[in-house]
Amino acid sequence: MTRRIRDVMSPAAVAVEPMTTVARAARLMREEDVGDVLVTYDCDLFGVLTDRDIVLRGVAAGRDPEATTVGAVCTPPPVVTLEPDDTTDRAAELMARHAVRRLPVVEHGGVPVGVVTLGDLAATDDPHSALADISRAAPGH
Repeated sequence: MTRRIRDVMSPAAVAVEPMTTVARAARLMREEDVGDVLVTYDCDLFGVLTDRDIVLRGVAAGRDPEATTVGAVCTPPPVVTLEPDDTTDRAAELMARHAVRRLPVVEHGGVPVGVVTLGDLAATDDPHSALADISRAAPGH
């Protein structure tokens, strides 16, 4: 069932500035129980930092997480985004085309207002699917 992104997104996206250290962003991700943070500068989306970015562009590259900034390892602009009035079908198409599992939701030319994940789409399309169950499960279970 096609729905609007505003109806399925997580509205409280966690954000950091590009000069935040990778270590601080990782701690924030742990505290907020999220796998990504939006990287914003002056209320505009600069990039996205995922747990995978930290591992591949940070730790595996031998960078010091206490000295490396988020801006140096995040997915840089242009970032694929959605608007709140876009559809879940559009989100699925963009995720498939760009091989991503999360998309920032922006309005007014780039102001982040949330994030939509593959799990959000799965729960919308089939709330009884295995992916929807996994998405709802508490971490570590």
